[in-house]
Amino acid sequence: MAKGAWLLSLPLLLAGANSYGVEPVFDLQEHSVAESLLPDKLPLSFYTFSPEEYWAEPVDSYWLDFSNFIMRQERLQGLNVQAFGKWADRTLSGEGHDLPFNDSYLRIGFATESEYGDLAQFEPEIKFRLDIPTTKRKLRLVIESESDELIPLEERQRDRQLTEPNRSSDTSTGALRYLSQVGEAVNLSNDLGARLHLPPDAFWRATAERFWKLDEDWGLRVQQRLYYFHQEGWGARSWVNAGRNIGNGWRFGSSSELSWVHKDRKFVASQIFSTWKRLNNRSSISPRVGVLGESQPSWRTTSAFADLTWRYRLHSDWLFAELIPALTFPREKSFKDQGSVLFRVEMFFSGSINPDF
Repeated sequence: MAKGAWLLSLPLLLAGANSYGVEPVFDLQEHSVAESLLPDKLPLSFYTFSPEEYWAEPVDSYWLDFSNFIMRQERLQGLNVQAFGKWADRTLSGEGHDLPFNDSYLRIGFATESEYGDLAQFEPEIKFRLDIPTTKRKLRLVIESESDELIPLEERQRDRQLTEPNRSSDTSTGALRYLSQVGEAVNLSNDLGARLHLPPDAFWRATAERFWKLDEDWGLRVQQRLYYFHQEGWGARSWVNAGRNIGNGWRFGSSSELSWVHKDRKFVASQIFSTWKRLNNRSSISPRVGVLGESQPSWRTTSAFADLTWRYRLHSDWLFAELIPALTFPREKSFKDQGSVLFRVEMFFSGSINPDF
């Protein structure tokens, strides 16, 4: 080898020999949480205000004081509702620890509805459930503010359109619920309880439910319920829901229900078509159209309706607002349109509930 060529190859040989003993060096950059959450580093949908308002000084206002008060109540009362459920859970089950799947909640809202020729008025709303799993998760204690078996079908289908004065009066119920399965597909539940008034109205209720995945797009859920109230008599309800994604974030649903009303000796039925889409991380929209009917004096349409629900998450996963314009065509009004617009604010006090929006 020529002397010049050997001298040129010497640096390469030295570099190759040293490369086996030298570990690669990475320059790591650590960012604080505050720096990672700067407005210019996050998508526009993350904040509810424009990026330039991030550095603005806070302005005191009645609304700010009120909103801060509401948020404090959620943090305090949500823990109280969860703690009460855990206490009752441990007491009934005899266990020293909390069992899972506690679905207790308290829902408080204010709604106002404006109809043709009627001024809007705010009405309070309250619903609750104490759902306590006991030993081995098969036996539960369920206390609810209302029982939907005694609520007319039309009212149940249009519940979100109504304010409290337009709903049927009902009393709370308490029941022991036993959960079981038939095979791996059908879920069964049997309830034995009473309506919580004097004198108590004892009832029994059995529910069977199953879900099928028909193909890559369609899903089908079927529910059959049979019940008996001592004062109201027997009743039965069949419910079928089919749904699929239809593209661009939209989901389509078709819901059919047939119920037997024992005291009126008639069937009532409903057919609802709906779509749903989540617009962003805070709001969703759901248009619906529906037809309701009855079997007496003969099969006939009792009403039709169309509504659109825009739901907005005001704060975290517990404070929501709804705006629902609706048109109803009742038989008793000769199917003349009855228009309304409802605005509602709802608060969920619970340690575990995470409602869809």
